[in-house]
Amino acid sequence: MARLKLSGIKKSFSGVEVIKGVDLDIDDGEFVVFVGPSGCGKSTLLRLIAGLDEITAGTLELDGKASNDVPSRDRGIAMVFQSYALYPHLTVAENMGFSLTLRKTPKAEIAQKVAQAARILQLDHLLERKPSQLSGGQRQRVAIGRAIVRQPSIFLFDEPLSNLDAALRMETRAEIAKLHRDLAATMIYVTHDQVEAMTLADKIVVLNGGLVQQVGSPMELYKNPLNTFVAGFIGSPRMNLLKAEVSAIEGGMATIDLPGLAGVTVPAGHVTTPGPAVFGVRPQALSLTQGAHRLTGQISLIERMGPETVINLTSPTGETLVAVLPGDPPLVLDQQVTLSFAAEDVHLFPADA
Repeated sequence: MARLKLSGIKKSFSGVEVIKGVDLDIDDGEFVVFVGPSGCGKSTLLRLIAGLDEITAGTLELDGKASNDVPSRDRGIAMVFQSYALYPHLTVAENMGFSLTLRKTPKAEIAQKVAQAARILQLDHLLERKPSQLSGGQRQRVAIGRAIVRQPSIFLFDEPLSNLDAALRMETRAEIAKLHRDLAATMIYVTHDQVEAMTLADKIVVLNGGLVQQVGSPMELYKNPLNTFVAGFIGSPRMNLLKAEVSAIEGGMATIDLPGLAGVTVPAGHVTTPGPAVFGVRPQALSLTQGAHRLTGQISLIERMGPETVINLTSPTGETLVAVLPGDPPLVLDQQVTLSFAAEDVHLFPADA
């Protein structure tokens, strides 16, 4: 069992508060991803969980026991860092079993645990090689294997794929997902890449400025973002967010005005009173099909991806609209285009959300 509870966790460095009160429950066996922009506090929060930094205020509980003062080595946690941190003079097997060697674990037991981890990670044929003889993806697997042999209750990953190229990131991401299924272990994973977050997580924790913005499953956050930060961060390309004015709200529906588009009725979303608001619509929800609700603009960028085409439009008010269109429509730069959207695809937020 490996349950983690954070209550009012804060962290300050030289009087500057970087984690500003985090409350979070992580259940046994969950794969939780901390996501957010650089400097949002996600790696700091991971280090507090690991015991590598001291908590300024609040309580960290492991399996129901307050553990703020428990040393890192006694928390039953293993951490995989962005850098592989392998010993160049040791073999793969020696690197993987190094922590057990320091504990004076019997050699037979070390060999058994290393062999088991190597099978899981498909490193059996590489055990006698040195790190210099491995690819980047293989080195990262060795670093993960070093964590597995410790048989921790919680695995922590701090942007482990950042040093890999695109193909290796996809391959290693799949391996980490399989590892979670095979071990049924609690895993906490830090990334700034929302694609990694969406594809790996059971639960995503979106952080910004040292605060939790929203917690939920990937599709919860995608379909029902609580504020404009989450709406703009989750999803690729990011959600279009335009200034709007709400003139009336009735029966859960809002009547809004956009530049060049007046009197549109859409779900009220998070808006409860008339006034300034933010209109959100995902690029995938915009279409060249002629519909009831339309936005216009001039094409400033075309990215032909094969199965789909991504276009950037500049609206009459100078705002940028992004649309993801199926196939390869015959569009050219500077062309005036009209895009349609359905009312049910609109997300509405207060102007200050």
